[in-house]
Amino acid sequence: MNLAAIFQNKVLMAGLIAWGMAQLIKIPLDYLRTRRWNWALLFTSGGMPSSHSALMTCITLAIGLYHGFDHPAFALGIAITMIVTYDAAGVRHQAGIHAQRINVIFEELLHGHPINERDLKIVLGHTPLEVTGGILLGLVVAISQWLMWK
Repeated sequence: MNLAAIFQNKVLMAGLIAWGMAQLIKIPLDYLRTRRWNWALLFTSGGMPSSHSALMTCITLAIGLYHGFDHPAFALGIAITMIVTYDAAGVRHQAGIHAQRINVIFEELLHGHPINERDLKIVLGHTPLEVTGGILLGLVVAISQWLMWK
């Protein structure tokens, strides 16, 4: 397998650009909200915009643009993108809410007693706005990359 061929895959490159941009955009947006820089956001899930949604939306649209909207891979991309965005905004967001509530229960039950357990991760999912932001970013990157390589 030719490693250089991976970097010639325009669909993959567009998707990775969208994912990377989403991760980078999280830092200044979080700064505007909290007034502190949180560089750990480069490597975490959650936050605005959804990098999962940006990645999948960009890859799916890029498949359609480069290979045709009647291509079976485009249909598969649509299905996977629907699952990923639903999961990001629904299931994972609810899991984060549950983690938050469980952490409160631990605090109440063990108040005053040191515990070694780490808090459950609260930021697992996205709000619908964060998912929408990721979708819009994915669309913009896919179209801009397609126009650039056209």
